[in-house]
Amino acid sequence: MNPALSVIFFTTLSGAGFGLLLWLGLSIALLHANAGAMQSLHALQAWALLLGWVLAVAGLLSSLGHLGKPGRAWRALSQWRTSWLSREGVLALATMLPAVAIGVLLLWVEPGADRAMLLGVSGLLLALLSLATVACTAMIYASLPPIPAWRHPLVLPVYLLFAMLSGLALLFALMAVLLPVAGDARMMLGTIAVLGLLVAVAKWLYWRGIDGEPVPATRGAAVGLPGREVSVFERPHTEQNYITREMAFVVARRHADRLRWLATALLVAGPALALLLASLGIGPATAWLWFTAFAVLAGSVVERWLFFAQARHLVTLYY
Repeated sequence: MNPALSVIFFTTLSGAGFGLLLWLGLSIALLHANAGAMQSLHALQAWALLLGWVLAVAGLLSSLGHLGKPGRAWRALSQWRTSWLSREGVLALATMLPAVAIGVLLLWVEPGADRAMLLGVSGLLLALLSLATVACTAMIYASLPPIPAWRHPLVLPVYLLFAMLSGLALLFALMAVLLPVAGDARMMLGTIAVLGLLVAVAKWLYWRGIDGEPVPATRGAAVGLPGREVSVFERPHTEQNYITREMAFVVARRHADRLRWLATALLVAGPALALLLASLGIGPATAWLWFTAFAVLAGSVVERWLFFAQARHLVTLYY
């Protein structure tokens, strides 16, 4: 498939944004009864809420760049019964409700038992809706039988893991600026390194799976002659058309391998290097946490480019 920048930024930015909102919602749900801790975390929670929504909205808006008629995108919201894209849009809008509720409760409601209960419920809803939105994003692609690479069972778990990894890296980076975390920086960097390793292992299992997976159709089936051996005598078109441009993107295996190792280095070696240097006392902890966050986002972009570039539509058998 054509690895358009619009869909790459859509899945990367929205995943990071909803991942950040997921961790924020969980933290609020777990700490809502501790008034003292909540008071000291107000600035962090407000900035995390803002950054999460900026990234999520930026990602969703960037997806419009791949539409022929962006002005009609709102109509997709009515197809939630059958479309994962529509469900994603509906859930993304629904996520705004607990996010706004949390903002109002933190800024304008006095601490008390009722406020604590509402914060706990809103935080849990924010986490669940954010997780569900990312799952719908993954299912947009995992629900397409004509693209075998996207039907792999690891597509959904990997999308969720990337959202959790990038969201947690951003949350830790914000904590480095807004809270005194010098003593906890190594623990945070270690957590990101371990989670990055888990994501990389899952991704390599996915790559191994799609590399060894046979194509579930033949050229004969593509032209209406199933069970027969068919070879290409002449190309059906002398020029590119929409299908060959959007669904027949080719990336050389050696280039794909290099990009796979680059993504792995950014997701695993980047956080590990930051952890090592922070443990040696080289540089401020804040700098290494932000370095880790940007390394994770860069690795996500590389991985997402490969996710689209290496997916081939079965219609290419005809061409």
